Amino acid sequence: MEETALSRSSGSRKRQREPESGDSDQSLSLEDNLTFSDTMVALRIMRAQFPHIEKVSIQPFVLQSQLYSSVKDRTQVDRELESLKREKALRIFKLNTGQDDHAIMLIDDYLSQIERVIKRMEEKKQDDLPVFEWFKTHVISSKLDPSIGHDELTRQLIDPNMYWFAIPNVGPVLKGLSQGRKELLSLLNRRKFKEMMMATLEKKRLRLSPLDMRFHLRDLIGSGHLRTVEAPSGLIVKVAKD
Repeated sequence: MEETALSRSSGSRKRQREPESGDSDQSLSLEDNLTFSDTMVALRIMRAQFPHIEKVSIQPFVLQSQLYSSVKDRTQVDRELESLKREKALRIFKLNTGQDDHAIMLIDDYLSQIERVIKRMEEKKQDDLPVFEWFKTHVISSKLDPSIGHDELTRQLIDPNMYWFAIPNVGPVLKGLSQGRKELLSLLNRRKFKEMMMATLEKKRLRLSPLDMRFHLRDLIGSGHLRTVEAPSGLIVKVAKD
């Protein structure tokens, strides 16, 4: 089951209109589409805004840090994620890009991602496809946490090692996530005051990541590496002090 299977500024900001699902596209600026009332609203909006990535077959996912950037109360995010997980509306995945990195994928998207893997294996005439049906029937529906024990997979108590559930084909995207974080922070650190207008920054393209600037801004703001400050001309994105 490896590859297969804005920390907020102190100023008060008026909550923007939450877009309907039909207008949550790439045309909306991040500054006008920054905060949401609850976790599921944020998830669906960010899912709709997930960038198209060439040469990588991946369903949309959202980082937990991105939710922290967009829903004011982090405790609310954690509580609502736990509830949605128990309702089997989504799955949470531990990523290898950082100690606290977690991705959230709606359950239908995760099942679609698995089906893509099955289809490719069928095309290659590989004969171990039944394990996927067993996985979907006996594991996904009953094991809701990000990890599973070896004994739970084999029904033996010989090896207690834990395995992390993974999003199939996510490897190249996670490499871009790590590189994009470094590139964005480097870009801001090179500026005199280590800051830039969000409207200007959002239009820039990253060379080392297939993910767009909005994806990385939400991530780094939510993880506390960046912060936002109100200004008469709009939001300013600053590198957070250590």
